[in-house]
Amino acid sequence: MIKSLKCALVLAAAAALLAAPAARPAGAAEPIRIGFGMALTGGLAANGKSALVAMQIWRDDVNAKGGLLGRPVDLVFYDDQSNPSTVPGIYTKLLDVDKVDLVVGGYATNMIAPAMPVVIQHNMAFISLLGLAVNSEFHYPKYFAMIPTGPEPKPAFSKGFFEVAAAQEPKPKTIAIVGADAEFARNAADGARQNAKAAGLQIVYDKTYPPPTVDYTPIVRAIQATNPDILYVASYPPDSAGMVRAINEIGLNTKLCCGGMVGLQSAALKTQLGPLLNGMVNYDFWLPAPTHLQDRGRRHQVRRERRVGAGARAPGPVPGRQGQRRRAVQEPGHPGDRRTTAIRVGQGEIPLHCRKEVRPSEACGSARSRAA
Repeated sequence: MIKSLKCALVLAAAAALLAAPAARPAGAAEPIRIGFGMALTGGLAANGKSALVAMQIWRDDVNAKGGLLGRPVDLVFYDDQSNPSTVPGIYTKLLDVDKVDLVVGGYATNMIAPAMPVVIQHNMAFISLLGLAVNSEFHYPKYFAMIPTGPEPKPAFSKGFFEVAAAQEPKPKTIAIVGADAEFARNAADGARQNAKAAGLQIVYDKTYPPPTVDYTPIVRAIQATNPDILYVASYPPDSAGMVRAINEIGLNTKLCCGGMVGLQSAALKTQLGPLLNGMVNYDFWLPAPTHLQDRGRRHQVRRERRVGAGARAPGPVPGRQGQRRRAVQEPGHPGDRRTTAIRVGQGEIPLHCRKEVRPSEACGSARSRAA
């Protein structure tokens, strides 16, 4: 994520400043000020704090090399408290009072969408961090998203989950879809409906719950009553944790769950929930960086050669992710398949969906992918 953030911020700052060089007077030492809101408290704080650290690393790296476009970089940010209602005020202050040169999105969809009207009104370029289909309603030409979901973000987000479902025997026939009544969950659920229709699945449950919900047991009981083969859940960290606990408490009897739970990727929630995550299938993103893979392969090779003697070469392919990916292509359904790549949590798997045509040297998505 740090590398994607670096590339995106460099390009955005350069484009914004070069497009309007006379917008604000700039002395040789005047900093480029980049403003944003970020979830530093509340339910999204774990991911928001990580995102802030990545931005601060980028700032320090750039300033250590002489700045951006010959100017130092300053970050101006405020805590949005994981509350969408604070966002318009934050971005209004950044643009009208702080007079920042560039604004970028905080974390995540529910916090990015409320900023859009303010940014559009000021005719500013805007880059968001993991905003799912935020621009699908606005169609703003100066908006860009750092999320590997391509030009059709809604169905792309759950594509890997439905590919895993299609590989099951016997094939599932029914699905339940549930999510919070909020921007991210609505967009993810829209995509899940499209994928369910394409897969010929009958939707037997399709409801939302209020974001402040605390007790998820009645929701899971209602889902259980419809006896679905698959459950797709679109949720943010607080409700993801609540749903996982309720699913385990009720003993939900589905062949596959849960697909779109934000937060289960974080070490904090993995530690907190532990074995409750066993058997669950969820999304994640990954970046097959070629340099990292090559370095990793060389390190493995050196260790193998040392084990069999100086100058000797051990037989067989060099282990590492590239070798695993080649085997995955030959073995559909293998946990490393590019289409349904997964990491294991206990006995469960978390699919990391990449498009079939992605080559080992290419990323699963682009930091500059324009949202649909």
